[in-house]
Amino acid sequence: MCLEGSTTSDNQSRKLAREPLEARLAREKNPIKRLLMVLGPGLITGASDDDPSGIGTYTQAGASFGFATLWMAPLTLPMMAAVQFICAKIGMVSGMGLAGVLRKHYARWVVYGSISLLLIANTINAGTDIGAIAAAVNLLLPIPALYLVIPIALGIVLVQIFGSYALISRIFKWLTLTLFAYIAAAFLAKPHWREVLVATVVPTIHLDHQYLMTLVAILGTTISPYLFFWQASQEVEEELSMGRVTLEEREGATDIEIKIAEIDVDAGMFFASIVFYFVILASAATLHVAGKTNIQTATDAAEALKPLSSGAASILFALGLIGSGFLAVPVLTGSSAYALGEARGWKCGLDEKFHGARRFYLVIIASTCVGMLINFLRIQPVTALFWTAVINGVLAPPLLIMIMLVSNNRKVMGNRVNGKLTNFIGWTTAAVMSAAALGMLVTWGK
Repeated sequence: MCLEGSTTSDNQSRKLAREPLEARLAREKNPIKRLLMVLGPGLITGASDDDPSGIGTYTQAGASFGFATLWMAPLTLPMMAAVQFICAKIGMVSGMGLAGVLRKHYARWVVYGSISLLLIANTINAGTDIGAIAAAVNLLLPIPALYLVIPIALGIVLVQIFGSYALISRIFKWLTLTLFAYIAAAFLAKPHWREVLVATVVPTIHLDHQYLMTLVAILGTTISPYLFFWQASQEVEEELSMGRVTLEEREGATDIEIKIAEIDVDAGMFFASIVFYFVILASAATLHVAGKTNIQTATDAAEALKPLSSGAASILFALGLIGSGFLAVPVLTGSSAYALGEARGWKCGLDEKFHGARRFYLVIIASTCVGMLINFLRIQPVTALFWTAVINGVLAPPLLIMIMLVSNNRKVMGNRVNGKLTNFIGWTTAAVMSAAALGMLVTWGK
């Protein structure tokens, strides 16, 4: 994707790319095809947001505190949507990914400071997600999870190099739908619905360290650094796939394109938030009620699905974790490669061949391998996933501040700078995440 790397001689596709999106929508009579034209990077981003780190964190939150963190789902939904929409708009208007924008308009220390935070968060996250996939496979097959880590990591890298992310997403995004089993499990557990409603609309705040750390983890896994860079880069990839090869062709966006991006992002974030809410609810109604408040393994976490079917609970949980993991790991390592590649001006993109974007793929390989090694520290899978979310929650605020500055810079965005409501939600998100992280650090050891 990076900058001027891709070329094409397909004049017809370039002509189509220049045609206003509203004209293409008006011409398309099939409602399903119209819907697919609207849904794109935002929906995939939303699906990848419910990665194993998220599932592990939500399960731990529900098991530890019952319904007390349910209010975080409706609170974070507008935050998630606003931040991802801002990132999408940056990519669409500038014609570049976030790192490319930083490289062009900001000082070098800003560029590499931001990328360093991203690489740290992504590498740890990818490693723990690989471990979670291995733990999930272990629920289905009698093979030690540690033996599966290297084959899984190798398989993901090979598909990224010789296949495409589109192939991964087509196969595994359907597996993530098994996570909707938490909705059925939550209802079948027969919780006290009045308590559920109160916990959903009335925030519960405890100032003890463990609760604040859980809030940071929830914020970090729902509003994750890798999603910022991924969203912007994928908007540019979308334009490249339509034949908009040069930066000049990609710069700017029509009102309808901006609106469609907003709908796409909102749909993806709503999908992610629904899963988030019901994983906590099901875990609270089963694990917490049963006194299982310290979740360590994938088997422990699968217990939250037992009301749906005790025999199939582990299978459903395993399939959901495998699907979300295989969907998320390429996003994590890919966003790192996009960011570093854009900052360095390399040719890159998941649809590029290895020989044409060698350095881009080497970053993916390195990030996957380093992350994979985390699993040999023998940390319990759910514990590792939870701590990954905490790390994301600490590293996200400075990146959010950077994104808000970029999206209000008229040199970058022209007249597409943020409106008042978007600015309010964006800056509030940065403030809330900063306050939560600070509160957790202040109460450490207390």
